[in-house]
Amino acid sequence: MITDERIQKFPNWIKRVLFFLKKSRVPGKIVFIIISLLATIWFLIRVIPKPSRATYPCMQVAAPMMSGFVIWILTLSGAAFAFKKAKNKLFEAKYLAAGLFLIIGISSAAIFSFQSPKEVRAAELKIWYKPNIPLGVAKGMYPGRVAWGHNPKIASWDQKTGFWWEDRFNNQEETDKLFSETLLSLTNVRNEKKSWDALFRFFNKTKKNSDTGYKQGEKVAIKINQNNTSSHESSGEINANPAMILSLLKSLVNKAGIAEENITVADPSRFITNNIYDKCHTAYPKVHYIDHDGGDGREKSTFVENGFVYSQDFKGMVHGLATCFAEADYVINLAIMKGHVAQGVTLCAKNFFGCTSIETDWHKNSHGSGFSQSKAGKRQYSVYPDFIGHKDLGGKTVLYLIDGVYSNKGLGGLPKSKWTISPFNNEWMGSLFASQDPVAIESVVLDFALAAWPDAPDMMYSDYAMEEMALANNPPSGAVYDPERDGTPLASLGTAEHWNNPTDKKYSRNLKKGNGIELIYKKVN
Repeated sequence: MITDERIQKFPNWIKRVLFFLKKSRVPGKIVFIIISLLATIWFLIRVIPKPSRATYPCMQVAAPMMSGFVIWILTLSGAAFAFKKAKNKLFEAKYLAAGLFLIIGISSAAIFSFQSPKEVRAAELKIWYKPNIPLGVAKGMYPGRVAWGHNPKIASWDQKTGFWWEDRFNNQEETDKLFSETLLSLTNVRNEKKSWDALFRFFNKTKKNSDTGYKQGEKVAIKINQNNTSSHESSGEINANPAMILSLLKSLVNKAGIAEENITVADPSRFITNNIYDKCHTAYPKVHYIDHDGGDGREKSTFVENGFVYSQDFKGMVHGLATCFAEADYVINLAIMKGHVAQGVTLCAKNFFGCTSIETDWHKNSHGSGFSQSKAGKRQYSVYPDFIGHKDLGGKTVLYLIDGVYSNKGLGGLPKSKWTISPFNNEWMGSLFASQDPVAIESVVLDFALAAWPDAPDMMYSDYAMEEMALANNPPSGAVYDPERDGTPLASLGTAEHWNNPTDKKYSRNLKKGNGIELIYKKVN
């Protein structure tokens, strides 16, 4: 992995070139090619006169880049040579030889076209990757803690039959276990009722300076992600997981002791589909189910005019905030783990966008300034600190959850992303992430995405939004984050950090080397 620490082992002339390229906003792929070429030249200059230097640590940094670069060049040049030979043999009427060279050319081109880009993209990402450098101020009872629950028994969809969310492919009992064990890992309390009390009590002490737990009558709003919906009709698209929502409701009602009528499940910008409504309403008919249009038992969302304003103006922005969130005492953000064009991933911060008065047709909504990172790596204003820092959204959130049972590399479509990295054994991820720190949980799930989906659209610089949130009081972009525009800029919203590597998955608190993230793994069963 070509991290900042390893780049320090390069000679100064290579480091100066890298600095110049980054400062000049040269595209990452070009940077990778140039640095790989320079590493190759450096390796050959050093090792050819004295082969024993190949064992030096600095040479071991350059060697993987050199080998990958050489393979890349060979496949490209090999394809060009073979196609040229095939053409010549064809003109000479040597059809057998022409066919042979054509096969070689196609094979080389296939290696270059279909294998190289993902490997190049992975290496390209790693040039900018900075492991174990925590930013911001960690949040939570156990600051920076992210609980990761993993249950291999939870998901069994075969990608051929029916829909992924059907009961036959989702074990509700195992989903309940996953939710419960993840919650207990987060709070370090071996009792679900006491875990909820600890969460509410910490929230009230931190936000209201009151050492009290949940009080009867207080309202809890749950934001789910139904982005890929256009009606109440169920579909196979990746959306909120009905079994996970039911597990959350069971825990809130049966363990936390919250009355059904004081709970709202909502996506004010989209539709609560039948697969969710039928399952959850049957179990908890007094819970409020709110979506954009209402009807079929759902309630229609209303909006508070100017309830949400961004720190900066941009074309097409809307200012309405869903009333159910404006009036809630507490919020639970239940996001999905999936990719997103222009942003790399869409997680908890982006999930709050659906609380505003946007249109159900995403084509009509603004996705301009602030929703995407600069492809050139320029630091710029991000909307995500506004969502997490707003008094009625992140300011009320007692728990952040990211559902990774059926995660997906893409924004929409059917779930396709089974996991080859440890410990998933080429199966569905079967995971749930929980945290009180909104930046830490996004950082952890982004690390999983970077490891598994390096070739997904727009992953480069996708961590810049997390860094803006972590350093909201003094962000790299220089923006002033004040989502209520009341003259009170945001403080740090949490801690951002990358793990040491995809195998060990260790953060600074795991390594006892810093005050960033602590990832707690719990395998259910």
